[in-house]
Amino acid sequence: MKTINFSRIDKAKFFKTLNKRVNTYFKENNIKRTGNWKLYTKAVLMFSLFLVPVVLSLTIAMPQWLLLLLAVITGIGMAGVGMNVMHDSNHDSFSSKKWVNKLMGSSIYILAGNVYNWKVQHNVLHHTFTNVKDHDEDIDAGRIIRFSPHAKWFPIHKFQKYYSIFLYGLLTINWAITTDVKQMHRYLKRKLSYGKFPNPATEWTKLIISKIVYYALWIALPLLVIDIAWWKVLIGFFVMHYTAGMILSVVFQLAHVVPNTEMPTPDKDGNLEHTWAVHQLYTTSNFAPSNRIVNFYTGGLNHQVEHHIFPHVSHVHYKKLATIVKATAAEFNLPYNEYRTMRKAIIEHFKQLSSLGKKPHLA
Repeated sequence: MKTINFSRIDKAKFFKTLNKRVNTYFKENNIKRTGNWKLYTKAVLMFSLFLVPVVLSLTIAMPQWLLLLLAVITGIGMAGVGMNVMHDSNHDSFSSKKWVNKLMGSSIYILAGNVYNWKVQHNVLHHTFTNVKDHDEDIDAGRIIRFSPHAKWFPIHKFQKYYSIFLYGLLTINWAITTDVKQMHRYLKRKLSYGKFPNPATEWTKLIISKIVYYALWIALPLLVIDIAWWKVLIGFFVMHYTAGMILSVVFQLAHVVPNTEMPTPDKDGNLEHTWAVHQLYTTSNFAPSNRIVNFYTGGLNHQVEHHIFPHVSHVHYKKLATIVKATAAEFNLPYNEYRTMRKAIIEHFKQLSSLGKKPHLA
């Protein structure tokens, strides 16, 4: 795979200026860049939303329709833990203590994922090469959905604006079944890592053991504890994952696959036009920045611009930082993409899918 290089020329000194202002903000207010009591309180809430329905399902006899409803609530909690706890922790921003970040980051194992894979895909590939085809795997959905104008077009893409939403819910169940195995094989072969390259045997052992434990907890245990048919347990498992996958997929798409974000391509020598920080402004979009419920539940991922430029800062600070980032971008005549409401962002996302679904010479 061709090496990608960002421009090193920032004549306007945008990021230097922005970084100085953000550092001043934290210094003058005497606060840490990591999480605070608000985040820790939210972590308890999200874990409760995720695990309490499971405990109730395993310990109290109830109608099957109620079990199904609890599976939906568990999926909502699952996505909540992923966005608010796991995400910050694996960016080393949940706490100033490394062991706390490592512990809370390991919550990904009960979400069906894998720490090593997630850090490579998200921290290394997505955060570095945002929206660059063949490097940012988050915009690669294989042949079934065309997220980039640089991806090959197939006739089925004419209908992607209708069927894509039904596929979004399969995100986390794919983690559980196939994605982790494929990613680990690919990443270890390419010797990719976030930090020191790990021992491949150790990572494969962690993956196998974690998957066995995962299926024991989420499939075998309910079968042993609840007097219910095996296929109904599988339906509950699927509903939980489908709910979480739908939420996580939509949050990502609204931040990157919308008309106001760009999908840059490097030149023949592998060089991109902008510096890394400026690249993030062109390829990322905020949505519903003033919506307290969206901001609370998505772990600040609706402030995607701030997150991409300052990934090691906890999301509890993004709303304050947004004022600084937006003003600095305007000062340097750079884009600051955002949709004022989530509804508008969703509409624009499906407009983008419609545009990308057209045969290229007709688009």
